[in-house]
Amino acid sequence: MMKKKSIPLAVMMLCASQFAFAQSGDAASPQSVDPSASGAPQEDIQKVVIVSTGSRGSQRTMIDTPVPVDILGARELTKTGQVSLDKSMQFRVPSFNTVQTPVNDATSLLDPYEIRNMGPSRVLVLINGKRKNASSLIYTQTSPGRGESGSDISAIPADAIKRIEVLRDGASAQYGSDAIAGVVNIILKDNPEGGSVTARAGITHEKDGKMGGLSLNQGVPLGDRGFVNYTLDVSTVGLSNRPGVVNARGEAGDFGASLAQVQAFLAQKPDAGNINGSPKTKAEKALINSRYEIADGTSIYGNAAYVHKKVDSYANYRTPYWRPTDYGLLHKAGTPYVGYVPTFIGTLDDYNATGGIKLDLNGWNTDVSLTYGGNEQKYHVGNSINRGMENAVLAGTSTEHSPTEFNAGGVKFEHFVLNGDISKQITSDVSVYAGTEMRHEKFEVVAGDRASYILGGADSFAGNAPENSFPSSRSNYGVYGGATWDITKQWLIDGTGRYEKYTDFGSAFVWKGSTRFKVSDTVTLRGSASTGFRAPSLAQTFTQKAQYSFVPGSGIQVSGLVNNVSPQAAALQVPKLRAEKSNNITLGLGLKPDSDTSITVDYYNIKVKDRIVLGKEIVPTGDPTQQLDKELAKAGIVSVSFFVNALTSKTEGLDYVLSRKNIPALGGKMTLNLSGNYALKNERDGAVNNPLLIANAGQSVLDETQEALMFTSRPKYKTILGVDLDYKDVNFSLNNTVFGPTRFRNAGMDRNLEVAFKTKTVTDFAMNYNLTPSTTLSFNVNNLFNVTPQWHFKALNSAGQAIIDDKKLDASYGLTPIEIQRNLVTFNGRYSMVTYDGSQFSQLGRTFAASLNYRF
Repeated sequence: MMKKKSIPLAVMMLCASQFAFAQSGDAASPQSVDPSASGAPQEDIQKVVIVSTGSRGSQRTMIDTPVPVDILGARELTKTGQVSLDKSMQFRVPSFNTVQTPVNDATSLLDPYEIRNMGPSRVLVLINGKRKNASSLIYTQTSPGRGESGSDISAIPADAIKRIEVLRDGASAQYGSDAIAGVVNIILKDNPEGGSVTARAGITHEKDGKMGGLSLNQGVPLGDRGFVNYTLDVSTVGLSNRPGVVNARGEAGDFGASLAQVQAFLAQKPDAGNINGSPKTKAEKALINSRYEIADGTSIYGNAAYVHKKVDSYANYRTPYWRPTDYGLLHKAGTPYVGYVPTFIGTLDDYNATGGIKLDLNGWNTDVSLTYGGNEQKYHVGNSINRGMENAVLAGTSTEHSPTEFNAGGVKFEHFVLNGDISKQITSDVSVYAGTEMRHEKFEVVAGDRASYILGGADSFAGNAPENSFPSSRSNYGVYGGATWDITKQWLIDGTGRYEKYTDFGSAFVWKGSTRFKVSDTVTLRGSASTGFRAPSLAQTFTQKAQYSFVPGSGIQVSGLVNNVSPQAAALQVPKLRAEKSNNITLGLGLKPDSDTSITVDYYNIKVKDRIVLGKEIVPTGDPTQQLDKELAKAGIVSVSFFVNALTSKTEGLDYVLSRKNIPALGGKMTLNLSGNYALKNERDGAVNNPLLIANAGQSVLDETQEALMFTSRPKYKTILGVDLDYKDVNFSLNNTVFGPTRFRNAGMDRNLEVAFKTKTVTDFAMNYNLTPSTTLSFNVNNLFNVTPQWHFKALNSAGQAIIDDKKLDASYGLTPIEIQRNLVTFNGRYSMVTYDGSQFSQLGRTFAASLNYRF
């Protein structure tokens, strides 16, 4: 039975490349929730590595595991002072990156993230080892993560997290689809009593982005056999605006306006009224985690989480020389018309729940669980007009005026997952495990109101039309099995195989083998080889919509995205999507010279075949005899994009983690952490797989911009150097994150140039002061030296250098050639800091945050 004062310790199983945990303390206390989604075997205590969670000098990465696993305690995450979990991980996990785009729309509800440059859809997220639902949003803008979707890890309240494990290795054989780049496993707090209240506040150096939050975490014992642990969290983050100064000559050239007209407007609004940076966000989160031992060896468990998020953001300001009228609908009569800025309000509801039972069946550790999760998003456009409706009224073909508020519809995703896992210690050296998973997924595009989509739709964000709005679903069944064998005390091997069958595209068989050899007590060698797969998501298969996007030199244009099962796609000979297939190799070295020092270095090599991308817009060639032009004209399409298995990619790199703790310094104890990721190779391998009709027309679904989004738009390397000092009742932390260079090829710019973001170092300082044994005051200054992204043009050849060196003014624009290129990239200066497509770290500059935590 569980004693109320038992102290849980995380116990990491050394078996396989999966996660399995127990709690130490009272021998009769129930185990914590087993985080293995695929039945990692339970081994005896001699084969485990104890990981201390929450201590300031805890071991960061595992030395003795066959594959690289990082352990991040809750305290390590909260010390970053970041407002969400994904941003905290960016400053703690070297190969984890996330990006914030300057104009947000639906993207503002969930920023794209990735591990090892592989995109959000190739990172599997687990909660207590059970698959978390994906987001219903698929990124369709020109930003990192384009054409993909990921789980909303920011939905989990920070105070509910006990620790996070990041498996940096392919794991499809254990967990199924999506685990090509790695796995993020979020372990929830399970203390049966006590709790804490935390108040948070923050602001940027520009005195915007005001942040406030309040959270409660509480553990409640269920007699002496179980617990309930719950967390409530409310937060708000204000708008942060970082617009650039707009170039008048570029505006006049793009919009066909007189220079005097443009200059007169910009004299009043130098930023052209643009609002970009970080949107206003409100969130309410709730989470509960529970376990109860109903009999010796039998326990039931469950957890559930819910978040409601509301984001207020803005589209590009519609200047009076861009939109000459608002038809009298948005400005007061008798006042001058100065344009308008459409608003975008997105609401998100993300929810998941798991219930299960663990028991011993004739010596087999058995775990059966059912998980339900979903994500629903709704979009509302305000302060805008359906210009097509108003033009129809003026033409006398309609009497229906445009509203100024629009329900633009939304998207939904949900899944049901049934897991059954068994494992057994056959002999002292051999463990076996097996299991099955059945999953059913549903995806739905929800139509907006009629005015949001007819005749061009709401200006800035067209709503979902009924013909593009419908539900879809699929099911899959998977079965896996494997074994772990300690050949000797030094040598361990593990092998796993998995078979999955989907109702919509077929089946897949994948495998994984891993090994660990302890050369000595201080030196460990490890390695793994595996195959993997990622099923095309329902959103990739069925999303179809009108898409607003910035086209350099032409402003905002509307194009069509057709799905792969549509008549339009069939007419263009676009094939149906297939699963991506991967080959992963990891080789690692672990060193532990003494009890206070640990070093790991891991090489990875990932090859992804049939990689799914959202291609660039395909346009008519201008030759009416071309079959492509005939099909586009027949369908009434001016430009079109679609998803396709377009290429094979190769990614190679190095991860390293060094930790040294208990260093005497300044009368206290200091800990040093150095970690990093270096991309040796991230590129396309071979030719682009274009549909025949597209290839025959001399076009391609992949251009320089698309390739840059996938391969060069993320940091070439990232290094994190952290110093922690414990002095009496105070902990000081100084963290330096080096974001390496990135390269981008913006659409519309000269092909002889590229945009190069410079290497920058962001320094964060944190102080945690224990006012009393139960009260801690924390203070953070993030980006201490107010470093912001900075880029420049780089010539790819002599022609590009000539553009940079040419100082002659263009006759039409009155600008030098490189100034014209800068306008193309930044939408005439609106996004001078990060360009329209985002950058390698936040553009907000220095931020201040404080929190007060009271434990009871």
